[in-house]
Amino acid sequence: MLRFLMDHANRFAMYATNHAGEARDLAARFAKEGEPVVIAAGGDGTLNEVVSGLAGSETILGVLPAGTMNVFAREMGIPFDSLERAFMVIERGFVRDVDLFEANGSPFMQMAGVGFDARVIEETTWESKKMLGPLAYLLAGMKVLGAKPPKIEVICADGRREEGVAVLAGNGALYGGPFKFFRNANNHDSKLDVLVYKESGYKLVLDSLRGLAAGGIDLMESTTCFQAEEFTVRAECELPVQVDGELIGRFSEVHFVESANRLRVLAPEDALIGGFADTMKFLLNWPRRPVEVSTAKGI
Repeated sequence: MLRFLMDHANRFAMYATNHAGEARDLAARFAKEGEPVVIAAGGDGTLNEVVSGLAGSETILGVLPAGTMNVFAREMGIPFDSLERAFMVIERGFVRDVDLFEANGSPFMQMAGVGFDARVIEETTWESKKMLGPLAYLLAGMKVLGAKPPKIEVICADGRREEGVAVLAGNGALYGGPFKFFRNANNHDSKLDVLVYKESGYKLVLDSLRGLAAGGIDLMESTTCFQAEEFTVRAECELPVQVDGELIGRFSEVHFVESANRLRVLAPEDALIGGFADTMKFLLNWPRRPVEVSTAKGI
């Protein structure tokens, strides 16, 4: 990534972040100054910070994927294994509008979770992600599988109520990489796809795997899936909450609602989301290979 940025340093002004929250502050400053485009070079966490800073502005988001998962880039059809091709998407200048949602005021563009998956993220260290890539999340997941989760209640704005042990909310179809958790999701329909797990432990993991292979996690009896424009999650104690793969804290009540602002993103005109074959390719490529940084003509 650093070599690619230096090779293209005549095309943009580059700012390196040194601590959490700095990407958000920089993006907010650039948006206030009227910059037409801000590019986030990093993973989904960096991207979420930049989006938080751009929310409510006319500044357009560009994406150079260089993180562990790059879920949003995959969702939008932005090449996640070639920085050259990702930059070509930015240069083409096609803009797509994307819904933005909030969890207790924290914006997210791809997905959010309450309970189990947020606990996994809480247990995954930065060092393990750098060393092991996606495998770090799997190891953390094995660590927390045995814990007994508290009951969760989901209350929708239309009066619908569901009970479970973990909740995932998808603005897009993908979760955790190439995994298509929300098969009916659409990131410009002003709705979230809500997945409620009824059982915890290994049953949660096995049903997720079976659901992915069968074409939909919502097909499993231990899950409930529905769409909602607004809903609240309540628990009997404080639970970790994540948005776009980043922890925002622990809460006993989390309110999900669409943001008043939409996100403008430089992306391909036609996004192609991979299926089960791409998922297997992703799994078989651990540890992750370095991203392509070729600068040969014609790429």
